[in-house]
Amino acid sequence: MQILNKKISDKSVIVGIVGLGYVGLPLARAFITKGIRVIGFDVDQRKVDHLLAGHSYIGHLSSDWIAGCIKEGSLDPTADMNRLDEPDAILICVPTPLTDSRDPDLSYVESTARLIAKRLRPGQLIALESTTYPGTTRDVMLPILATSGLKCGTDFFLAYSPEREDPGNVDFSAGKIPKVVGGYDAQSLQLAEALYSAAVSEVVTVSSCEVAEACKILENTYRAVNIAMVNELKKVYDRLGIDVWEVIAAAKTKPFGFQAFYPGPGLGGHCIPIDPFYLSWVARKHDMPTRFIELAGEVNASMPEYVVERLALALNDASKPIKGSKICILGVAYKRDVDDPRESPSFRLMELIAARGGQLSYSDPHVPRLPKMRHYKVPELSSCELTPKFLAEQDCVLIVTDHSAYDYEAIVKHSQLVVDTRNALAGVSATGATIVKA
Repeated sequence: MQILNKKISDKSVIVGIVGLGYVGLPLARAFITKGIRVIGFDVDQRKVDHLLAGHSYIGHLSSDWIAGCIKEGSLDPTADMNRLDEPDAILICVPTPLTDSRDPDLSYVESTARLIAKRLRPGQLIALESTTYPGTTRDVMLPILATSGLKCGTDFFLAYSPEREDPGNVDFSAGKIPKVVGGYDAQSLQLAEALYSAAVSEVVTVSSCEVAEACKILENTYRAVNIAMVNELKKVYDRLGIDVWEVIAAAKTKPFGFQAFYPGPGLGGHCIPIDPFYLSWVARKHDMPTRFIELAGEVNASMPEYVVERLALALNDASKPIKGSKICILGVAYKRDVDDPRESPSFRLMELIAARGGQLSYSDPHVPRLPKMRHYKVPELSSCELTPKFLAEQDCVLIVTDHSAYDYEAIVKHSQLVVDTRNALAGVSATGATIVKA
């Protein structure tokens, strides 16, 4: 413990990050910018090759920065898991998706823990960052790591610190967001606090790994439940002929007791659509119902169907069915101005529209080609340029992600019909297309 403490204090500590995706790579930057060397591990050799060639595959991390890190040796990407004994601290940032039955899928966490256990050496700190249910670090990670024959708290140290990333938000990069940290024991907590303090602006320690795990679930369940409320209100107010966006704009003028959440075509990203189901799953294991959370999940999951019904009505008013109509999806990233398509509602919308016979295309300046998705049947499409001719040929343009790069004035001017799920056309003065809010 003393040796690791000294390495952290003099910044000679080597940090290993497993999973070089939208969480792991920004986390690597937080340490590298503070002068700490990072070995980045990923089983996807293509990612490793991109990084070694000085190319970034994440929009808000420049290739110039990656190339500089590779040249100076501050970032060492590898797919060789036999090197897991080299770092002094290993931070795990692997996916924790849901199964088809909406149960937690911890296969990536478990397989990573097994790889670490094979190379675990005395003095290492292991910290799980992947979102999961309370108890995972102690009940799933620890028994696997213990197969190494080493004892936690004496030979190695274990902690949980939930990832907090807000892609596209320049005000909150990985190093600027407070880090919640829980340790298996006092020694693990002290080391984890020291390590993260070397890279981030603030570390918030809690009494256990379970509290840190529950904190992450609370953060995202809070958002999921409130988004479900405004999604349901959107449907109600639409039936009443009331614009929900105007209602929210009025309500948020109250300086206390109200925080604005906004409706949309469905939830996206790697946290909000998934995390509440982790909590409801573990609650069921303890014979506790979570009706409120599960209802919120149902409301949010139903939004793509609602959007398609609004699309069908809008086309019907133009004497057109969905079948055979040319429909362009604007935006397949899950949120504005990012290149992250994980769990984007666009893919479910594509499935529903294709099932009704719609002729699909899409345009997204941040996603040039549709990636293969774990749970969706995604067509092989490339992003289309929004020329006047292309827009005029579409029977409907469906705004799903409101990227700021879009020229909304031109879209309205040259399109026949625009269905807007994000209130992206508020304030647009151009005339031309029929505009329908959904």
